Amino acid sequence: MGANLEIADLKKLARRRVPKMFFDYADSGAWTEGTYRANETDFSRIKLRQRILVDMTNRTLASEMIGQPVSMPVALSPTGLTGMQHADGEMLAAQAAEEAGVPFTLSTMSICSIEDVASVTTKPFWFQLYVMKDRDFVINLIDRAKAAKCSALVLTLDLQILGQRHKDIRNGLSAPPKFTPKHIWQMATRPGWCLKMLGTQRRTFRNIVGHAKSVTDLSSLSAWTAEQFDPKLSWNDVAWIKERWGGPLILKGILDPEDARMALSTGADAIIVSNHGGRQLDGAHSSIAMLPRIVDAVGDKIEVHMDGGIRSGQDVLKAVALGAKGTYIGRPFLYGLGAGGRQGVTTALEIIRKEMDITMALCGKRDIKTIDGSIIAENPFAV
Repeated sequence: MGANLEIADLKKLARRRVPKMFFDYADSGAWTEGTYRANETDFSRIKLRQRILVDMTNRTLASEMIGQPVSMPVALSPTGLTGMQHADGEMLAAQAAEEAGVPFTLSTMSICSIEDVASVTTKPFWFQLYVMKDRDFVINLIDRAKAAKCSALVLTLDLQILGQRHKDIRNGLSAPPKFTPKHIWQMATRPGWCLKMLGTQRRTFRNIVGHAKSVTDLSSLSAWTAEQFDPKLSWNDVAWIKERWGGPLILKGILDPEDARMALSTGADAIIVSNHGGRQLDGAHSSIAMLPRIVDAVGDKIEVHMDGGIRSGQDVLKAVALGAKGTYIGRPFLYGLGAGGRQGVTTALEIIRKEMDITMALCGKRDIKTIDGSIIAENPFAV
């Protein structure tokens, strides 16, 4: 992978290797993209406390997320169309995550199916669920995740309707891509990507095609997805999903203290402070800005995780210091995947790990489990 020293290096490389429509899909937010940008920039407003002349030997980042051991408190976020960043992308990312000892979360809107990922991994991964109007399809998804021995279900709650992303509309995004002159040119200028995609049959939403009623080809898939996200989804639906699943449940998309308190009554094992990577409500607060308020609202009654804007190990450490028991990276691993496949994801995780380890030491700490607000020198988002 060469001299890729930071996530930004992988981003530059992915931009050169992935067709524009798919790179833009991963790298875009809703409307003005203000919240997308704030997710990143707000981390820089939090200042760390440097300590000296302390024992920095025998450091460890090992931790737990929902009772499951992790090599560091980082999981791979569920991301749609991952298999369009690189052929068989979800399978490769899951393998890299397993090797690194961190959770991989497969999206409902993945290119590779639950069964595809299960076929190339030896340890349980997590599955992210979108609730569709077709409840039989939802039940089938849950049962397939159980059959694949997924060890947690991540229920996304902030996509009842789609936020508008201008780049996707202008690019005419689809999976597989349309063969208009513009799209053919985008792919022709990325020959490495094309060759890899020609070598796989996984080019559409394989969790849906052949599983949802009447979805047998691309035209029926397009019509189905356009009308299936359920705007009536409510807190009442969480109960039957939890019962059907029967295992650890994580609620993703919490950005308000009142919603966090309501989540306590569902019996979920964790909540994820998230604004969907700035892809839904543009103008909302960043995830890191809301994290302290939500931790304050729920205390230790439920495990709080955080997703959105993490681009470095320092960002992870800041989130942990503000109360997150786990964090998620989406775009960083997608940049790695687009840049270099499985090895690129491994590189992204190694960058995050190294930055976190060194930063922890320079803050005078040796064990990630001891990280708290004492390493923060300045926090404009303090409650």
